[in-house]
Amino acid sequence: MTETLLSFFQNALGPLNWSLNWLNVLQILFIGVIILVFYRKFIRNTQSEKLVKGLFILFLAWIFSEILIMINLNIVGGFFRTMVLLIALGLIVIFQPELRRFLGYLGQPGFIRRVFFNSGEHERGSQEDVDIIKEIIEAVKYLTKTKTGALIVFKKGISNVVYSEVGTHLDARISAELILTIFHPNTPLHDGAMVIEGNKIHSAGVLLPLTEDPKLSWKYGTRHRAALGMSEVSDAACLVVSEETGDVSICMDGMLKKYEDLTTLKTDLESILGIKPIEQTEKHKNIFDKLLGR
Repeated sequence: MTETLLSFFQNALGPLNWSLNWLNVLQILFIGVIILVFYRKFIRNTQSEKLVKGLFILFLAWIFSEILIMINLNIVGGFFRTMVLLIALGLIVIFQPELRRFLGYLGQPGFIRRVFFNSGEHERGSQEDVDIIKEIIEAVKYLTKTKTGALIVFKKGISNVVYSEVGTHLDARISAELILTIFHPNTPLHDGAMVIEGNKIHSAGVLLPLTEDPKLSWKYGTRHRAALGMSEVSDAACLVVSEETGDVSICMDGMLKKYEDLTTLKTDLESILGIKPIEQTEKHKNIFDKLLGR
């Protein structure tokens, strides 16, 4: 039996030509880097993380089924092989939201540059940037209090730009008053999403793609489904205020996070937009000056 197993692995791995030389080592390292980057960008901290571990178990089950067949346990081995095949086909359905998100990323300009070099990401900390956060928080505070529905998309450097071209172009300065005006129930643009790019309101009344995730709870309405759908096909962050409950949530990377207080929301928005508070920037500057003996 031992010779049979060795023969099986030799036949399976033989075409790979396993010889220890610098070229093969470089190829293995290259494949490892690709897998690591893919995992960090698309799998880690998502609903798919646990399923990826299941893929490894599925791979082991396939090897186990082949071993059983090689030792003439054809019925049990065939059963395991069939189960592995059926589960593998089912993964296409299970991973549908992640596949849609991955294909959406591939279609964006600058995809390779962002994945491998993180271009376009920078930290901001000017007074204007801090004021933007303040205006958004003030607007969200009023929207939550009055239970006025809202959907705000924070577009990053090379996010998907197709959907933002559908709405009404504004290119306006960000202010709490303008945000509240746009989402007032009697205005024409209140049903769509508002897109913020940099320090400007790029457009409003934007139609976003709805998520098709079958696991999403029925209690989430169109705004939440649109926010999740946009986060699945782009790297944008979407802020949602529920019209029914006044709850505030942020959708990012296909995940939804609900907020109980505005302080945590403010901190996360600063992180999402790459904004450092003025106090933190000054504190770091003072420490740096002390080190230099100024």
